[in-house]
Amino acid sequence: MTVTIAYLGPEGTYTQLAALAYSLNLEQHTSPPVNLVAFPSIPKAMQATADGMTTLTIVPVENSTEGGVTTTLDTLWQLQQLKIHHAVVMPIRHGLLSQATCLSVIETVFSHPQALSQCQRWLEHNLPQANLVATRSTTEALDHLTDNSTVAAISSEWAAQLYNLPILVHNINDHSDNCTKFWVLKDDNREADPVKGRYTSLAFSLPVNSPGALLKPLDVFARSGINLSRIESRPTKRSLGEYLFFVDLETDAYSQTGQQALNELLYCTESLVNFGTYDVVTADPSLAAAKAKTQSTQALP
Repeated sequence: MTVTIAYLGPEGTYTQLAALAYSLNLEQHTSPPVNLVAFPSIPKAMQATADGMTTLTIVPVENSTEGGVTTTLDTLWQLQQLKIHHAVVMPIRHGLLSQATCLSVIETVFSHPQALSQCQRWLEHNLPQANLVATRSTTEALDHLTDNSTVAAISSEWAAQLYNLPILVHNINDHSDNCTKFWVLKDDNREADPVKGRYTSLAFSLPVNSPGALLKPLDVFARSGINLSRIESRPTKRSLGEYLFFVDLETDAYSQTGQQALNELLYCTESLVNFGTYDVVTADPSLAAAKAKTQSTQALP
C-alpha cells in the first residue's frame, strides 16, 4: 500500500527535506512506496491527514533557535485525532539567495518568519538597510527573485539547486548548530495498535487560574521521576490569561510509570490530551536531497 505524506510546500521547503528523510527511514524498515503531497499551509497539511486524504503529515514543531512553531501546536489541539508517530530532527542551514553580486544593493529580503528569525543577527549586521518580508514558506520566497538584483531570499542550498538560483552567501543562520524538530502525525482512528517509544507529548489545561495550579501536574512528573524536555504555553483563545500547556516527556506512556502519571494528571487538569508515544529519527539533509531525484511529489491540492 502506498504511503502518502502531506507537507508544507511548495517543492523545495525544509519540511519536504524532512519528509524525504523520513521516507528513507520508512523504506529501510517496511519498504512501502511513498508519495509526498504538498499543501500551502501547515493547518491544511494536518487537516488532510485528519480527513483521510493522506496517510501521514510531517510538520515543524520546534526550532533550537526560535522555539515552538505555534501554528502546529494550535492546530494539533484542534485536531486531537492526530497522534505523533515519530519525531524527525534535522539540521537547518540557511543561505542568502539573490541575483545580486554584492550585499549593498539588496533592499528587500523574503522568507518564512522562522527563517528570518533564525538569521536575525546576521541580517542586522550585514543587511541593516533591507526590509524583511515574511512569506508562507522558504520556497515561496524564491518567487520574488526573478531578475531583480535588489531582492534576496533565505532558503536552502537544495532549493537553490532545484530552482537554479545563485547563492550569494552560504550558512547565514545565527547559530551553526541550528536544527528543527518535526512531528510525523497519523490519524489515531486508523492505527490498529499503540506505538511505543522513548518520548511522549501531552497538552493540558488547568481547572482554575490560581496560585499553585500548574505546580500540581508538574509535581506528578517530579514524583514519578519523569523528565520534561520541553514545556510551552499557548492561549486557550477563550479568555485572556487562560493557557494550555504542551509538554514533552522522556517516558513511554504505556509503561507502568507513564500510565500511573497519566492517571494522576486526570485529577489536577481540566483537559488532558495524550498526543502519542514515539521515537526520534535523525535526518541527513544531503541524503534527503539525493532522494528527491527519485521521489514522487504530487502537486498542491
